[in-house]
Amino acid sequence: MKPASFFDFISIDEYSATPKYLQLGSAVINAIEEGKLDQENLLPSINELSIKLEISRDTAEKGYKYLKNIGVIKSVPGKGYYISNVDFKQKLKVFLLFNKLSAHKKIVYDAFIAALGDEVSVDFYIYNNDFRLFKRFLTQKKENYSHYVLIPHFIEGEEYARDIINQIPKEKLILLDKKIAGVDGEYAAAYENFEKNIYEALEQAREELSKYHTLKIIFPKNSYFPKEILDGFHRFCQQYAFSHYVVNNISSEPINQGEVFINLMEADLVILLERLISLNFKIGKDIGVISYNETPLKKILLNGITTISTDFKFMGTVAANLILDNSKRHVEVPFYYTKRASL
Repeated sequence: MKPASFFDFISIDEYSATPKYLQLGSAVINAIEEGKLDQENLLPSINELSIKLEISRDTAEKGYKYLKNIGVIKSVPGKGYYISNVDFKQKLKVFLLFNKLSAHKKIVYDAFIAALGDEVSVDFYIYNNDFRLFKRFLTQKKENYSHYVLIPHFIEGEEYARDIINQIPKEKLILLDKKIAGVDGEYAAAYENFEKNIYEALEQAREELSKYHTLKIIFPKNSYFPKEILDGFHRFCQQYAFSHYVVNNISSEPINQGEVFINLMEADLVILLERLISLNFKIGKDIGVISYNETPLKKILLNGITTISTDFKFMGTVAANLILDNSKRHVEVPFYYTKRASL
């Protein structure tokens, strides 16, 4: 018969970015592992799940379908769903914390989940570059996670991040995208070398850049982007004698023929392109444009936007492999320059 206490230990976290159907599946698996659900236990109906957990019928049905696909439950027409297999052990449960959602972060997430496989449970959260929310997530989550995968980018408060991160057992820690000074011990990382990456990418672009006289990087004041990007930008421009400026607000920045703009944020790219089109500049001839972070749209936008970008699929795959291999390696993620018509 159906256990009366089912909804005491099966719940949905509204603050989690993990799809609700996966949260449902993971909760059932955890309940089995903890002995709260036994083989042949009848599960709530789709309608009951939908009402009690305040999720859609489609979500409830998708959660049960996921559990059926991995062999945990079965269904009998007219009777419902029941536990069919308790002879398994979910070895890995991952706490995944991203700083934001974006097109390229989705590439990281998709590659990470695909490489981990269906038998690994992942709780996914987003803290929107807010250190206080980052701290709250890590200090309030008391579940017994096997690994913590963190992307540590903050608008402010980064100097305190190491204290929070150092509370995590290092054998469970994977830093993603960026390493934080002061995090001690042996832990895993898949990271970008920000200063080196932009410097070497601009070196690869030297032939195209030679037809312009000034380089401008759009770097908003209140930004989570690492200052090492500016270090690499300045070093390149000084070494190769380019006039160069840091632009805080592209909406009001004067635009002159012979300049190259490097943008970091997608919203700034939209504003820049709108202004260039309205001023009748020929992009790739009068004005050059280089955009951070490869996305599918940039391959076709205005005959192609030149990009400098981390290999985000590689990053997600490496992070998963660090978990599966129980490795403490630090892996520098490749960075690419892709020339297109905008330069």
